[in-house]
Amino acid sequence: MHSRAGGASLRAMATPPASSRSLARRIPRGRSSPEAAGALPPSPTPAASPPVPDWAREAIAGLGRLDPDFAGIEDRAGPLPWRRRDPGFPGLLRTICGQMISNQAAAAIWGRLSALPGALDPAVLLALDDEALRGAGLSRPKVAHVRALAAAVLDGRLDFAALRDAPDEAAVAALSAIPGLGPWTAQVHLVFGFERPDVFPTGDVALAASVAHLKSLPERPKPRALVEMAVGWSPYRSLAARLLWHHWRHATGRPAGEAP
Repeated sequence: MHSRAGGASLRAMATPPASSRSLARRIPRGRSSPEAAGALPPSPTPAASPPVPDWAREAIAGLGRLDPDFAGIEDRAGPLPWRRRDPGFPGLLRTICGQMISNQAAAAIWGRLSALPGALDPAVLLALDDEALRGAGLSRPKVAHVRALAAAVLDGRLDFAALRDAPDEAAVAALSAIPGLGPWTAQVHLVFGFERPDVFPTGDVALAASVAHLKSLPERPKPRALVEMAVGWSPYRSLAARLLWHHWRHATGRPAGEAP
């Protein structure tokens, strides 16, 4: 989900539904008082969510020492659901499904796409006709994107095993070179597919909204300002992103985590 386009992919998530906006306004931003803590109950963690790995729990503690605003998120929002995706073709395919749309819509499309026989294999996906892919809910541009991804895997331009060992910037550059992916999609894959600890998805509207709410900022930080702010959370920027998404779901009354 290309810096600007990718950031907009969570625009629906960044704008609370009408039923949630008043709740979000009533929750004081930043660390809450006991009264505020009772305004919304902690979001239930999905039953399928695996536990937070030990390395990530240590990183969360380190992040809380760097920036105390992060230390109270789980107290208010409940335990952080550990979102994990396949590190190869299926995981990146799922991230493409989520470009420019809400989590709920993305989950529905992913459910239909992954149910197509063989769709999680690059060669089979390329053999599927556009009608089948469109029937799963993919837009015409996304049909082109998933085909470009499958072709890059098959012709060797994209080697997931090599990417696992590549530095963050090199991995993002390699993934972003595939038509239709871009930095946001690549960075999200590094966070959830490769479980890298220090990657911050740029241009993400929901992250900007969450930071503004958490820190009582007068407005959402612009993409460049948010990237500069995130430098202060290194080497735990992926955990900062995970916690900020978790905080924003809680503040806007959305369920925690995502469907498997």
